[in-house]
Amino acid sequence: MATTPAPPQAPPKPTWDPRRPAQPFPWLRPTIRIRLTLLYGGMFLIAGILLLSIIYLLAAQALRTGNQPLFKIVDFADLKVASSDCPGINTDNLSLSQFNAAISECIDHQRQVALDNLLSRSLLALLGLAVIAFAFGYAMAGRVLSPLGRITRTARAVAGSDLSRRIELDGPDDELKELADTFDDMLERLQRAFTAQQRFVGNASHELRTPLAINRTLLEVHLSDPNAPVELQQLGKTLLATNERSEQLVEGLLLLARSDNQIVERKPVDLAEVAGQAIDQVRAEAEAKGVRISGEQKPAVVQGNGVLLERIALNLVQNAVRYNVPDDGWVEVTTEVQHGQAVLVVSNTGPVVPAYEIDNLFEPFRRLRTERTGSDKGVGLGLSIVRSVARAHGGHIYAQPREGGGLVMRVTLPI
Repeated sequence: MATTPAPPQAPPKPTWDPRRPAQPFPWLRPTIRIRLTLLYGGMFLIAGILLLSIIYLLAAQALRTGNQPLFKIVDFADLKVASSDCPGINTDNLSLSQFNAAISECIDHQRQVALDNLLSRSLLALLGLAVIAFAFGYAMAGRVLSPLGRITRTARAVAGSDLSRRIELDGPDDELKELADTFDDMLERLQRAFTAQQRFVGNASHELRTPLAINRTLLEVHLSDPNAPVELQQLGKTLLATNERSEQLVEGLLLLARSDNQIVERKPVDLAEVAGQAIDQVRAEAEAKGVRISGEQKPAVVQGNGVLLERIALNLVQNAVRYNVPDDGWVEVTTEVQHGQAVLVVSNTGPVVPAYEIDNLFEPFRRLRTERTGSDKGVGLGLSIVRSVARAHGGHIYAQPREGGGLVMRVTLPI
């Protein structure tokens, strides 16, 4: 009798919980809000205590000054009164009512003088405390925000393709440390992803190039046989052209994958020399199509990868020659330095390009209408590679339709 197999057991639950352990007293966590509240509250309290103490001392000094006798009896027998603060009071020529009025006026004058002195000294004390408070607040704000500067510097280093950098922020377990830890986790995952991508590109490069190279060799061997039938030779040529197109597609895809990253090793490269080499490589094709190439290449030295920068110029010049008018076509290639940037401009005659189709030209495998789908004009990756290489060098590419047809391609790169 057959036994019924037991249902598969569920896998055991993991004993490690990747989530952060819950704090026993979350309200005791030294968050940025609590720290800033305590910091600025303490600063206001200290400033208030200092200001109150200064005002108290000034008021005490003013009261001591006001307690000094305003009058001094000079002659008790004749009741003569003299005053240094109120020199205008004289009992010889004043009546009793006038004497009392003068005394009241003198007391009011002394009180006003004491209040004026208290106000002026209080304002000076307040100004001094304000300067100290601003300086202390600036220093404390810099200390509190210093982790943000560290995070920013790390982010800039990562933007330069240094994915091995980490923040590793230490200190209290507050929002900034949580942000730094999250950023480090993200960088770790990005580094693993980019490493896997580079490994995939390397493996794909080997696995895709090898069979295509073998196919090309076999086809060339069969085509070299003089006794091969004409039909077989024609088929071999067709297969060889298809194989060559596949090789171009693979090379373009691999170059596009490699050029998406920032360039780490940079060397001085003159765009004029790069453009001249591109023109030399395309000149034969341009003469065969009746396209005239002109333009002045002025020196424009940038820091970058010479092979990739040559690919920019070559792709732009090739596109300008291939997508041109049948008769009296021309291509103009210029290089110069403008506003602190190296500029490569490739202009050409050609079919009319609507403005709304410009962005689509830079997408992989996207061509303009049916006249750009011919297999003899490329695989649809030229401008995508140009944009990726320009971005990897910190530059940009702009396309603008010409009046009457054609395009103006403008590449700007930092010097």
